[in-house]
Amino acid sequence: MPVDVTILRQRGLVYIRYSGFARLDDTIAALDAYGAHPDFRPGQKQLVDMSRVTGMERDYVKFMKIQARKAEIFLAAEVQTLLVCYAPNRLAVEMAEVMVRSWEPSGAVIPMIQPDEAAALHILGQPEDTFEALLQGAP
Repeated sequence: MPVDVTILRQRGLVYIRYSGFARLDDTIAALDAYGAHPDFRPGQKQLVDMSRVTGMERDYVKFMKIQARKAEIFLAAEVQTLLVCYAPNRLAVEMAEVMVRSWEPSGAVIPMIQPDEAAALHILGQPEDTFEALLQGAP
């Protein structure tokens, strides 16, 4: 699947990695799996790695379906969630901007875009400088 979700429960962090062509159906499936996962907790910080995206689907109807599902997961608990999109290239920034704009009116999710791995991790309170180091030993 072009969307991989790793929950680092002890850190209160979720690492989401997109690779290849980002299809909206894959995002919906990943959201559903995350929301149903036993390690899901409201308010978990989100790190979205978009560095491997080669293209993205542009379907407004499906995008609205994703927004509705995200609202069910993130807005129901009435806690804030910090979401950092790692976007080191033009296409990743374009995808991240869509994601950030979708959260701006909510106040429940604090989204930001970061082009540097170490900075993205540090914003999320992680001591590592690379995603590889973060994920070593992760389930």
